[in-house]
Amino acid sequence: MKGMTFYAFHGVSPEERALGQRFVVDVDIERDLSVPGRSDNLQDTVDYSKVYPVIQQVMSGPSRNLLEAVAEAIAREILGEFPVEAVRVRVEKPRLSFAELPASASVEIYRERAAS
Repeated sequence: MKGMTFYAFHGVSPEERALGQRFVVDVDIERDLSVPGRSDNLQDTVDYSKVYPVIQQVMSGPSRNLLEAVAEAIAREILGEFPVEAVRVRVEKPRLSFAELPASASVEIYRERAAS
């Protein structure tokens, strides 16, 4: 799932938390796809239309200071709610409000399901 855009209120500065800004989120999910590849049945895979609201809930939920914390929360929710083996989450602030900083900032994390 690439290029999901959200208006949210994450950031360290009071301005970021009060005024909000645009974020772009990319999520890659890892799972064995051999069964749904053969069955062509949605019930055998992860329905991305159900993953999107989970991501949206994190983005619109409580403010977090760091992009790292936003990405971690998304990964934790996906791993907790869906039968996936691993998830890669990229969260980007495409426009930074500080002139001396780069035009954008992003973080990317990779998390695997803990072995039981």
